Amino acid sequence: MKDDDSGDHDQNEENSTQKDGEKEKAEREKSQGGSKRKVEQFWRFYSHMVRPGDLTGHSDFHLFKEGIKPMWEDDANKNGGKWIIRLRKGLASRCWENLILAMLGEQFMVGEEICGAVVSVRFQEDIISIWNKTASDQATTARIRDTLRRVLNLPPNTIMEYKTHTDSIKDNSSFRNTKITL
Repeated sequence: MKDDDSGDHDQNEENSTQKDGEKEKAEREKSQGGSKRKVEQFWRFYSHMVRPGDLTGHSDFHLFKEGIKPMWEDDANKNGGKWIIRLRKGLASRCWENLILAMLGEQFMVGEEICGAVVSVRFQEDIISIWNKTASDQATTARIRDTLRRVLNLPPNTIMEYKTHTDSIKDNSSFRNTKITL
């Protein structure tokens, strides 16, 4: 290698750094554009669907990533858990829509950690949950909680419960097994 005292190397480094910055910006914009396209494609289908608040009786909507089943036993879910939020009647449609758009728009910023979401329409209340892959990762579950609180615009006193799927299996609790007695 030859020593070069001409000073050109500083300019080359600056150009290289500038090109790297431009490359990162282009990748970020491409990623954001991809998210926008995903949301637009999804919205074409979603706009024709019945909203959770318009359902009567006992109903569940599941929205999970391709290849992941909305079951604890699925490989993507078995070491994970879910944040659970109980909503008073009348809020489910807006919250569900905000949640799924945040998921599609990758607002949770937790990589591939989000598996899916469920909205459960019940007689006295509605329940929304978001499922993730790794229950033991407390930093990630906290980030999901905080993002969920923000995207759903929840009041600070809203009770949010995190439940691991192993705990759900142990106590046999599931939204699909929920019984309501009057």
